[in-house]
Amino acid sequence: MMNPGPLAVVENADGLGDDVLRRIAGEFNQAETTFLMRSERADWKLRSFTASGAEVGGAGHNALGAWLWLGHHGALGPLDTPATFHQEIGGEVLPITLERRDGRIYGRMRQAPLKLGAPLSSPDGLAAALGVGIDQVQAYPPPRAADTGAPHLMVRLQDRAAVDRVRPSAQQLLAVLGPAGAEGCYVYAFDEAAPATAYARFFNPTVGLWEDSATGTAAGPLTAYLGEQSLLAEHRSLVIEQGRQMGRPSLLHVRLAPDAELSGTGIVVLRGVLKI
Repeated sequence: MMNPGPLAVVENADGLGDDVLRRIAGEFNQAETTFLMRSERADWKLRSFTASGAEVGGAGHNALGAWLWLGHHGALGPLDTPATFHQEIGGEVLPITLERRDGRIYGRMRQAPLKLGAPLSSPDGLAAALGVGIDQVQAYPPPRAADTGAPHLMVRLQDRAAVDRVRPSAQQLLAVLGPAGAEGCYVYAFDEAAPATAYARFFNPTVGLWEDSATGTAAGPLTAYLGEQSLLAEHRSLVIEQGRQMGRPSLLHVRLAPDAELSGTGIVVLRGVLKI
């Protein structure tokens, strides 16, 4: 389940050039704006851009929010019983199941299979980039890029206090992310005494997104990575608290089935018309 930040959704985006898509995303000035397009491979094709104009892939709240919007406005039928659709996003075709519960649309969305990059050879540059001591960066599981649709560097810190103390340097972090094959950085504290919970923050200077309050494209690979390292409980699910430092606390619920699967609902707060 996701309790994400705001998302702008634009339908009928076929035929719009990338420069127009970027300008629209800049005008909305949200973490992400998702454009709905026709697809020959799936029910819909989705493309998402940040406010700075960078295109982002992966099936996170940028995708789930778009499908919730479609369901809310009746574009997917009554949804009185669960219905499965397919989305083309970032070169992948992935299933998403939606249903109506108590007047609201709920979605359950699968991400791509986990891909892992090589572990970082040394934590020195990473610790400096995050503004924490080397002793705060945990060796297990090792920091590395994990990808279930978008590659992000997974960095386990000692505890919640260490996560809250992170004050990244954008330039130093970019110098770490590039060689690691990662787009953003997900710092988290994982309590082995409570293996179903984590506390996280997300930074992505690569696409001009500084800190994000809820990042499904990072929560998914984190859950899959911890599962691959046998660090999840038997039910193979994880609840991640994110956005606390921003004053926008969010809870992300992910389970492995067997790939990472996000679920949740949302609220449509505004609808308008764009004239180009």
